[in-house]
Amino acid sequence: MDTKLLELLVCPVTKGPLRFSASKDELISRSARLAYPVRDGIPILLEQEARTLTDAELEAMHMGSPSPSPMTSVPPVQPEDI
Repeated sequence: MDTKLLELLVCPVTKGPLRFSASKDELISRSARLAYPVRDGIPILLEQEARTLTDAELEAMHMGSPSPSPMTSVPPVQPEDI
């Protein structure tokens, strides 16, 4: 997934940041408790296409525990970057 694209994307539900899970090919919104699929390199940011994150997945992300799917944080976009 292109990092420049990830910097621009936000959760369509909460408008919060998304994190990319390369192992599951998903964009994760912790605040919405949703995982959006990425198909053929294209993020599908539709709430009805997203799966709900389990409590265990959220806890693993919150506690900083090793997660079954490594995640990458994306820094927020700065106005001067646009």
